[in-house]
Amino acid sequence: MDSIVILAGIVFVALIILAASVKVVKEYERGVIFRLGRLVGARGPGLFLIIPLFEIMVKIDLRVSVFDVTPQEVITKDNVTTRVNAVVYYRVLDPEKAVTEVERYEYATAQIALTTIRGVIGQVELDQLLSERDTINKRLQTIIDEATDPWGIKVSSVEIKDVELPKEMQRAMAAQAEAERNRRARVISADAEFQAAKKVAEAANVLQKEKGGMYIRTLQTIKEATEEKATTVVIPFPIEMLEAFGHRSARSTKEKEEETSDDIAEE
Repeated sequence: MDSIVILAGIVFVALIILAASVKVVKEYERGVIFRLGRLVGARGPGLFLIIPLFEIMVKIDLRVSVFDVTPQEVITKDNVTTRVNAVVYYRVLDPEKAVTEVERYEYATAQIALTTIRGVIGQVELDQLLSERDTINKRLQTIIDEATDPWGIKVSSVEIKDVELPKEMQRAMAAQAEAERNRRARVISADAEFQAAKKVAEAANVLQKEKGGMYIRTLQTIKEATEEKATTVVIPFPIEMLEAFGHRSARSTKEKEEETSDDIAEE
């Protein structure tokens, strides 16, 4: 009876040891093995055995991870206080370095990103921060990636999500944008009026060169006015008729002067 109990105990302990020694690492993971405190190396993916009590394994996820940088107040180069929020995308390239070179590489990367964002934005003006965000993002990514490279970390992207401005600055920028829109509208309106006046002048020159052109245009205007059923229609007196009357009056005056001269000569 005692031998059965002892055998059952041995089997139970063996099963526990076997369960503790069997490790499964997924495709996107690596297991960093330490034996008596010394680095053995990274294993995986798949199933493998370790020596319980002598070896331990630390799992590292190799997938792209993302974290939000804590929103912080930053003073730009032109002394404008802004509140900036950003997001960082990174992944582990060397799991051994991520475990041995830095404690809590996720936290360390976040702190590097926080201080780098504060330093870079402090070197640019507000207009650059708002209009050249892609350039600033690329600069942040390069600096943070270089700082985390000794840890086996690859920072693939840094994106500034939001730039919050003080209320006074928002009102000033809104007023400036409204003034700019009004200026552009006035320029467009003035240009349109100039083009219209230019076309009207060209049309008038053509009508003056063509014989009877102005008279035909006058008739068209009268026809359009009558079709609109207006209660009052102003009919312009044709310029050609005025010129005809002028020539006739001039001829009559000249004839009278000649007759007067003849009468004086006869006397």
